[in-house]
Amino acid sequence: MAKGHQDKIAVITGGANGIGQAFAQRLAQDGVHIAVADRQSADETVKLVEAAGREGAAFDCDVSSPESIAQLAANVQQRFGRCDILVNCAGVFPLQPFEQITYADWRRVLSINLDGTFLACSAFAPGMKQRGWGRIVNMASSTLGSVVTGFTHYVASKAGIVGLTRALATELGPYGVTVNSIAPGLTRTPGAFARGPRAGVATMEEEFERTAQMQAINRSEVPADLVGTVSFLTSDDATFITGQMINVDGGRNRT
Repeated sequence: MAKGHQDKIAVITGGANGIGQAFAQRLAQDGVHIAVADRQSADETVKLVEAAGREGAAFDCDVSSPESIAQLAANVQQRFGRCDILVNCAGVFPLQPFEQITYADWRRVLSINLDGTFLACSAFAPGMKQRGWGRIVNMASSTLGSVVTGFTHYVASKAGIVGLTRALATELGPYGVTVNSIAPGLTRTPGAFARGPRAGVATMEEEFERTAQMQAINRSEVPADLVGTVSFLTSDDATFITGQMINVDGGRNRT
């Protein structure tokens, strides 16, 4: 088990299900108390956290809203007293050909994925800096290194997150705060099935199978494949790792 997690406080955006929920459960098993921020009900995630013997709390939050993020920060401060670990998992990934993307579509994706990451970092990084310890993990995407059509706004938002991660790592490094990103591949989550398959693919099962054949590990990715990475990056074992994007995609991207 990675070191330094015991009784830390983590805020996980987008933790109601899927990857965010898996992160919450794993960090709770590591000894971390969890605040889950999501627009959807996160009661199930809180139950998983409590089953691991840690304290959990769910807060309604729209990450694209500065006011909502400010309220989240106030709620976390009141309930837990601080935030040691921030995992920015909230995001959307609509499937739209470039010619069909309106400016409103573009702004929605950027406001949730990129602006939401910025706002959460802005809310919680100052406290980490003041205390001299902190871990921030942002969600990038393996689409940055592969040819995927229909996701121009999504890919742009994830590229922005990688840039934000690197820049923020430079600013916070002297204060004991690391900032890294994880880039998953196509993962079996409720959001992926709700999105539906890309053009030319009949079903999501077919898309998962095609993707698996492009990977060095020829099976579909599941949220459990990502939890070891977030556990490591948020621990004392990763003290000297910052500003990095780690691909966790079964070897689809091999550079």
